[in-house]
Amino acid sequence: MAGVRNLTQVEAAERARLLEVTGYDIALDLTDGAGNPGDGTFRTVTEVTFRCTEPGAETFIEVAAASVRSAVLNGAPVDTSAWSAEKGLTLPGLAAENTLVVDADYYYSASGQGLQRSEDPVDKEVYLYSQFETADAQRVYAAFDQPDLKSVYTWHATVPAHWKVVSNSPVASTEPAGAGAKTVHFETSARMSTYITALCAGPYHEVRDSHDGIDLGVYCRASMARYLDADDLFLITKQGFDFFHEQFGVRYPLPKYDQLWVPDFNAGAMENFGCVTHAEARYIFRSQVTDFEYEQRANTILHELAHMWFGDLVTMRWWNDLWLNESFAEWASHWCSTNATRFSDAWSTFLSVRKTWGYRQDQLSSTHPVYCEMPDLEAVEVNFDGITYAKGASVIKQLVAYVGLESFRAGLRAYFQRHAWGNATFDDLLTELETASGRELRKFAAQWLETAQVNTLRPVVTIGADGTYESVVVKQEAPAAYPTLRTHRVGVGLYDVDGDRLVRRDRLELDVTGEETAIAALAGQRAADVLLVNDDDLTYAKLRLDERSMATVVRHIDGFESSLPRALSWAAAWDMVRDAELAARDYVALVSTGLPKERDINLTTATLRQATTTLTMYADPAWAPTGWAQLADTARGALAAAEPGSGFQLAWARAFMGAARSPEDLATLRGWLKGTGVPAGLTVDTELRWSLLEVLASRGAATDEEIGAELDSDRTASGEREAAIARALLPTPENKAAVWARLTGGEKLPNWLNRSLLQGFQSSTQVALTAPYASKYFEVVDEVWARSDSEPAQEFVMSAYPAYQVSEETVALTDAWLAAEGHSPSLRRLVAEGRDGVVRALKARAKDASA
Repeated sequence: MAGVRNLTQVEAAERARLLEVTGYDIALDLTDGAGNPGDGTFRTVTEVTFRCTEPGAETFIEVAAASVRSAVLNGAPVDTSAWSAEKGLTLPGLAAENTLVVDADYYYSASGQGLQRSEDPVDKEVYLYSQFETADAQRVYAAFDQPDLKSVYTWHATVPAHWKVVSNSPVASTEPAGAGAKTVHFETSARMSTYITALCAGPYHEVRDSHDGIDLGVYCRASMARYLDADDLFLITKQGFDFFHEQFGVRYPLPKYDQLWVPDFNAGAMENFGCVTHAEARYIFRSQVTDFEYEQRANTILHELAHMWFGDLVTMRWWNDLWLNESFAEWASHWCSTNATRFSDAWSTFLSVRKTWGYRQDQLSSTHPVYCEMPDLEAVEVNFDGITYAKGASVIKQLVAYVGLESFRAGLRAYFQRHAWGNATFDDLLTELETASGRELRKFAAQWLETAQVNTLRPVVTIGADGTYESVVVKQEAPAAYPTLRTHRVGVGLYDVDGDRLVRRDRLELDVTGEETAIAALAGQRAADVLLVNDDDLTYAKLRLDERSMATVVRHIDGFESSLPRALSWAAAWDMVRDAELAARDYVALVSTGLPKERDINLTTATLRQATTTLTMYADPAWAPTGWAQLADTARGALAAAEPGSGFQLAWARAFMGAARSPEDLATLRGWLKGTGVPAGLTVDTELRWSLLEVLASRGAATDEEIGAELDSDRTASGEREAAIARALLPTPENKAAVWARLTGGEKLPNWLNRSLLQGFQSSTQVALTAPYASKYFEVVDEVWARSDSEPAQEFVMSAYPAYQVSEETVALTDAWLAAEGHSPSLRRLVAEGRDGVVRALKARAKDASA
């Protein structure tokens, strides 16, 4: 991956030992000199002051620029002849107190890393935002770009006169800067790490509010202003502030909190201190969405807000503790959602959406402990994964159950107070939690954080002739290659059928340890219709049901009154499909009978996605057409029964579109696009029209001309993105060859286009068509990886991998590539993950065929 210095942990530790950075003064010119937005490159003059503990020593500073005009250290020119973006700038002969001034030109970014520049196709206005995690601040200013060299920052930005500029601090003053331009000066910031500094600029639409003494702002592009539901965004934000202030015992430390929904964003959001950026495409809704989307957005808002304390106020020392930043924010956002917002079932969503991601990641060949050493930045880049986020959050949830919420909260408060404005490690947090709880936690931490993979908890039940339990034993299993048996704090729920309901009669809480744990308290009790191990989802483990419980769940899964036991039951069935213990056709049958009665939109949405994956990857290809027809029939029926205009109606309409394969079903979708036969209450709005067109395009039932006509009526950034996906889906050999050529030909595509082409290149309905690209992938993947920025590089490796070519041939091609020398370790990891998916699918398909 190209563009910045691949800083190592050893280098960072040595530089932190040597330096204390006392301040940055950063002046950017974002104009063309005539008051218009700049293009291509921009100029930054960085003045950085720092102390050195060993005068005479040498260090380096990252400057990932297009060119360096000059560099002056303590009044003397610095030799820049050996400088490169990948190496940075060497600084010899340091004094005890140093001032460095670097004048350089930097590239605007189209990859979403550094200073992203996006042009709005609606009004041709330019929007900029910065994205610096993991180490991309150096793409905008000269920086000691590592988390433990915190400092303060004073920004100055020269921009077109009609632009707004937002940074971590409030604006101090504004002055004219020649014809059509102005310079905006910001107050000196609080102390923070380089990766959470920020600058956003452009003619953003702005709405302001305040809460509890904090100045609040939300922003989006002017052309998206009519879709910005500022009231809801502010509501969630205020609920989050109130909850976190009460729980953390430390107030948010900055005077203002701005959130910007920005175009062409790679992730969901970024926790820049007081200047959070969110993905506009994901979270500004131009058309009807369900409560699933609203809850996902609320969770992201709260996740980033939690980072203001955990990550921004107290920051990891090095990226080994990235997991703690992300896991804590992930846990805290769901904790807050459940207790402070209307999304009171957020823990069910956590299980069905986020935790499922963690389980999947943890079972790949690339699995790693939650805590692991990060030797360099390239290793960090591929670790923004389901283990770092979801498994880590699950471990924190288990830790809370283990020490108790009150002790956990007391430990957190002490941690924030002790380490505010500094850098800390997980060991520092454990120390505070041990003090607060009186429990020894090092063994817990070692067991959960320093080992990999996931356990399975399987109840073994013996029921006597009188209908009471003779014995209940929880067997704990671990993969042979990762044999750790952990201590699990679990709830065990006993549920009985009462008419149409499944009512919890009793709940025990106990520790499951070792290979077998007998639950003596259940001996002699009347056997439950459903025995649910891990009730309330306290631990991180795959769950199995005993035969009696499974039979009850198949008939009555909708009978649980709370969504969480339903989510646990659905998760158990899904894990069994993935582990080739349950045939794909039996899972689809369960979905067809149980899901239309589901009352939680998040569970409905997540399970429908899993059903689609089941038919795509895990079903015997000879049976899959039957399964698709079955899912389409189920969706059609649920759609007809859903309340008109409801989120459930939309969810089932989307499911029907995804499952449609027959000429009759495609004709129905074609009718919806034309406005005929549309179910009462279903609005075929802009986004649904694009979804319909993409489905039809992928099946060969739409033309390039139709896509062009649709784009003419939606000439927006979203429209261009959707049209690119639809066109990439057109199922002809010539089209696929053209798309592949663009993806691999060396042209530097903007990130939105690269992503859209990848989304449309492969489809589960076009397996034979894209089969020739399986071998071509391995011919080009090293080259694409080497020349691309990290985000587009990873997207290509994962999305272009021939995942739909589920065959021994794909495994053999992958093995041959993996056997060769010279691949980047991070690239090797991602390719091996693709192989894991194919191997798992082969096993599941064999199970389904045997059924």
